[in-house]
Amino acid sequence: MPPATRSGSPSVVSAADAARLLLGRQGLLDDPAAAAGPATPRRVARLVERIGFVQVDAISTVERAHHLILAARLAGYRPAMLASALEVDRSLFEHWTHDASVLPLAWYPHWHFRFDRYRASRWHLNQLGAEADRVVAAVLDRVRREGPLSSRDFAAEVGAGPAKTTWWQWRPPKVALEYLWRTGALHVVARRHFHKVYDLTERAVPAAAAVPRPTEVEHVDWACRTALDRLGTATARELVQFWAAVTPAQVKVWLTAAVASGEVVPVSVGSADESPPVLAYAPHDYRRRLARLPAPPPGVRMLCPFDPVLRDRARAKRLFGFDFRFEGFVPAAARRHGYYVMAVLDGDRFVGRADPKVDRRSGVLTVRKVWWEPGVRPTRKARAALEAGAEQLAAWVGATAVRVEDWGT
Repeated sequence: MPPATRSGSPSVVSAADAARLLLGRQGLLDDPAAAAGPATPRRVARLVERIGFVQVDAISTVERAHHLILAARLAGYRPAMLASALEVDRSLFEHWTHDASVLPLAWYPHWHFRFDRYRASRWHLNQLGAEADRVVAAVLDRVRREGPLSSRDFAAEVGAGPAKTTWWQWRPPKVALEYLWRTGALHVVARRHFHKVYDLTERAVPAAAAVPRPTEVEHVDWACRTALDRLGTATARELVQFWAAVTPAQVKVWLTAAVASGEVVPVSVGSADESPPVLAYAPHDYRRRLARLPAPPPGVRMLCPFDPVLRDRARAKRLFGFDFRFEGFVPAAARRHGYYVMAVLDGDRFVGRADPKVDRRSGVLTVRKVWWEPGVRPTRKARAALEAGAEQLAAWVGATAVRVEDWGT
């Protein structure tokens, strides 16, 4: 059962207002072109902190997801800026939330709890069988002696032969590197052709590694507070899932205390998809936050499938009435739309989705098809806005032309 309200029924928040709170907290009500000053690695790090995390993904049909997420919010962003924040400034680090993500290094101490979970699961070690301790020790010793290494540097290592393949065709040294990274012994200090380069954590980020781990109470408070701040409103389930760092029971205890203190208020959030309202929670000053939100900027933004606003498909459907899914792992014959469909956000409303692909040899971004949302008419104005958004995306990825093959109906 959810925590009891302090008095009476929860306040009502419309789906539209909850959606605007989410977009505002996630940086999608700001005009990227109106921001003061040029894009820099420092501004990239601040943007990651504002969002919470940026999911890392290898698919490059248009560009990799982490770059698309940042470019949608920051004019002038270039991938080298993220690399600088990760590899030079070390203001960000890479680890897991619900998936591999880029995160503010200031939050590194909270990952000790995740390190413990990975260590206790022994999943990676179980893949190595009787070789586990020997392979892990050998890999760690070599990184300690030689400095930053990638899995490619272990091609001739004992246990690295083709007969020793494991999950995802990872060879034992790669499994050991991943285990040591996930348990905190190693740190990803770079990516080379998207392959991780690892070094000792105490050597890569000595100050962060030396910070004492927080208590469990401090960790739960951090996880719930930072998640709610970045979502605007959230159900208990959404607080659990944001970081994938705390349990439902821990969230329930935190909400009970936060509601009792008046820091958090229960709210009944409406739904844009005709489903019943849900009990959610909001910061006590959510009305002030809502009143201070800017009007959405003009123009269309194309959001990748792993954008934080779309990651929780159930929330996107409930708040925006936008039923979106990533179909990259769906067999081609069973796809409703396409392999790497991007969402079309016009102001604070999702108006459709498009199936773009960049041909870097010809310099053309081809939109193979557009699907408009119910109630959205593909007028000349709507098409022009989407084409302008596609042209902006094309210019950012280095394409010189846009071709729309099917405008949909």
